[in-house]
Amino acid sequence: MALAKNMGGIDRLARLIIGALLIVLAVTGTIGVWGWVGIILVATAFLNFCPIYRIIGIKTCKDC
Repeated sequence: MALAKNMGGIDRLARLIIGALLIVLAVTGTIGVWGWVGIILVATAFLNFCPIYRIIGIKTCKDC
């Protein structure tokens, strides 16, 4: 089953940047374990799909 695209470009970019920042902060010990949540943000950015958006019926992309 293919995942339906539900994220726009700005949303994906924001998730990628914030997720990467959280991962770096976790690796350096600055924010602790919670920084590993960034992995979820980076993964959803690469998949172009957010399961929570699907549950609540949000789409941030114009062409999907």
